[in-house]
Amino acid sequence: MTKPDTWYVAFGPDRAIRSDTRATGPARTTKTFKSEIDAKVFAREILAKGWTATAGTLNPYQPKRTVAASQIEEWIDLDRAS
Repeated sequence: MTKPDTWYVAFGPDRAIRSDTRATGPARTTKTFKSEIDAKVFAREILAKGWTATAGTLNPYQPKRTVAASQIEEWIDLDRAS
């Protein structure tokens, strides 16, 4: 049996940068991961594109964790222990 996905990263273009909110383009999307490290690596790639991201654990995983967009850069610091 495979390990279920326990983390998610929700991401999309930074709306604050877009001049036309009606412009077509990719909508906010969510991707799931089996480990926190995998989610952090992906979130780092998203931020490098200039997009925004949030992250967290999926139910029923405990303890519940959520990472707001304002905390994402600190969370993806892979040099720190999780």
